[in-house]
Amino acid sequence: MAKGYWIVRVDITDMDQYKTYVAANAAPLKKFGARFLVRGGPFENPEGGSRSRNAVIEFPSYQAALDCWKSPEYQHAISLRQPVSTADLVIIEGYDGPQPS
Repeated sequence: MAKGYWIVRVDITDMDQYKTYVAANAAPLKKFGARFLVRGGPFENPEGGSRSRNAVIEFPSYQAALDCWKSPEYQHAISLRQPVSTADLVIIEGYDGPQPS
């Protein structure tokens, strides 16, 4: 079964308030088996648009990634984040097929 991923880009206007979102999202992320592969850090944006922070979060399955986002716990966390940030979030199924050789 392919894993699921959240690809997140966010601009934050109030980091102190954003920390309440981070605290609130910990429980649903743990509940659905999430693991951060990318969380902030330096980056270059050689093409297209960007935001100031980026994250890639891995889930055991695409369904777990969807279920986490739809969960009441995560929806509550979103309500804390939205007033102090602008985000782009894509939920995508991982790829287990052939790779370049």
